[in-house]
Amino acid sequence: MHTVLVANRGEIARRIFTTCRRRGLATVAVFSDADADSPHVRDADSAVRLPGSAPADTYLRTDLIIEAAHRAGADAIHPGYGFLSETAAFARAVQNAGLTWIGPGAEAIELMGSKVASKARMAAAGVPVLARLDPGAITAADLPVLVKASAGGGGRGIRIVDDLAELPGALAGAAREAEAAFGDATVFCERYLATGHHVEVQIMADTHGTVWALGERECSLQRRHQKVIEEAPAPLVDRIGGDLRERLLSAGRDAAAAVGYVGAGTVEFLADDHGGFWFLEMNTRLQVEHPVTECVTGTDLVDLQLDVAEGRPLTGPEPVMTGHAVEARVYAESPADDWRPRTGTVVTFDLPGTRFERPAGAGIRLDSGVEAGTVVGTHYDAMLAKVISYAPTRDVAVRQLAAALRRARIHGVTTNQDLLVASLLHPSFLDGTADTSFYTTHPPAALTAGTGLDPELAALIAALSDVAHERGTPAGGFRNIPVGYRTRTYAVDDHEVAARYRFGRDGLEVPGKTAIALVEATAERVVLDLDGVRRAWRIARYDDHVAVDGPHASATVRRVPRFTDPSRQLPAGALVAPMPGTVVAVEVRVGESVTAGQALIRLEAMKMEHVVRAPAAGTVTDLPVAVGQQVAQGTPLAVVDA
Repeated sequence: MHTVLVANRGEIARRIFTTCRRRGLATVAVFSDADADSPHVRDADSAVRLPGSAPADTYLRTDLIIEAAHRAGADAIHPGYGFLSETAAFARAVQNAGLTWIGPGAEAIELMGSKVASKARMAAAGVPVLARLDPGAITAADLPVLVKASAGGGGRGIRIVDDLAELPGALAGAAREAEAAFGDATVFCERYLATGHHVEVQIMADTHGTVWALGERECSLQRRHQKVIEEAPAPLVDRIGGDLRERLLSAGRDAAAAVGYVGAGTVEFLADDHGGFWFLEMNTRLQVEHPVTECVTGTDLVDLQLDVAEGRPLTGPEPVMTGHAVEARVYAESPADDWRPRTGTVVTFDLPGTRFERPAGAGIRLDSGVEAGTVVGTHYDAMLAKVISYAPTRDVAVRQLAAALRRARIHGVTTNQDLLVASLLHPSFLDGTADTSFYTTHPPAALTAGTGLDPELAALIAALSDVAHERGTPAGGFRNIPVGYRTRTYAVDDHEVAARYRFGRDGLEVPGKTAIALVEATAERVVLDLDGVRRAWRIARYDDHVAVDGPHASATVRRVPRFTDPSRQLPAGALVAPMPGTVVAVEVRVGESVTAGQALIRLEAMKMEHVVRAPAAGTVTDLPVAVGQQVAQGTPLAVVDA
């Protein structure tokens, strides 16, 4: 190989480019119109446009990607993860075009890509599996059940059913989402285990018969069946001990050998607290969370993929794990608002860490596909970055990661930053007992309650900095004659907070607060003495927002105008699009009576379906949208008259 095209985007494309450059290989990026200014395009030696923005028109087009490889002179294609990475037809097309395919064989992808067929093969190989259920034969005694897409992954095409009446809708919704994400609407059902641990084994196999199991990872903290925090080694395995690790690694090797697997892959299991585990699926690609394995084994999995693709054997002893690594996925989303994805332009992106490289000794690694100026839209996944901590012990790795995330500055889009910190420092995560029900047991709103900057203090800090910003000089000073309090109003989340203050002979005065003194207030920095403790915050501005960042807690507030344009006010009962997206289903008609919580509109955004529900019982009086319509954030979708 001399030139590698990466048939992907964002951080995984940049990650692969990093290893290719180290090996002296030229790199080619592909990009949609929405990604024209993406960092991965600039990172590559050359780039080819894929006309359009939707995945189906761009990154899922086998013909366009192979044509791009030929045009750019690439002789190999790496699929990354997602998109076409687990599509057997794509692997075959790449090889038939005379290009080197950096991935497993098409036959293995085909077999393991079908969760139905793969479970049957694993059972035959002696790997424990959960029994498949016939949707038509499911009874109340089988509940709860999991409806799951046979193809793909990433939490898409999955529904939990607790009520038999919901099963037909769940099957249809999962199939629709799977078709949109993977081009395959096949779904199946299996028993749903509400609690358990997600444990997976990293596999690497060459064409000479060697199969490595490079340790295991635990990914039990998930939302919407997508992983949020991953780590290696698995705390469950360390806690149970005995022969559990060897049984898991052996099952991983057996799974790969059963299908003649070649390259990097991950065998996923659901494990209980008693040492039992069951095969879930095999991801025939590099995983999002591969950096934690690289940290604890000292390997470069992409480098090994390239070796295997060139026919080189895996040499030396099977790598073993040392130390501990934890990864947190930073998403543009509002966890407390049903994990709703968010869009916008990243104004500030300041996170620590070595880029795409294992830190020397203990430290932080950062894998990211965005930077300041990146537009986060609705076409692709909402993940902004992966922050990985590596240390000799789990406790140090976890606390090191929490500190890095707490100090991170990301402005312009709402993120799950506070939730990640609260999750990492929760007692059940710290003691290694957290399972897949973590966010059900500990909802995001409860986890993050009281962890952010006090809204009144955030508004005051913003006001003091805004004064300095408008004057061009530090805030402060006093008058010889008494003056009233100045008031500036800011919105913190959905609540308005009035900051009242004045500067008297003794400095800053805030009604009702005596143990507060102003040390410094400029456009970029505010320092206050709070009850004898000096604290500092960094300030940033964008649009009508003020970001207040401190070492312990941060907040972003929005300036509230003194007057509101009446023409911009919505009628009572109006429901608006929570994000830009496409209307995929309208569940009601004008004049229909609805109950509180009833589904009204289904939107597709960021490859997931999002349901807009009636906030209260009433009558639908307006439905200004139709199926297939593209809507912007804030677009009126329906009006329910209570």
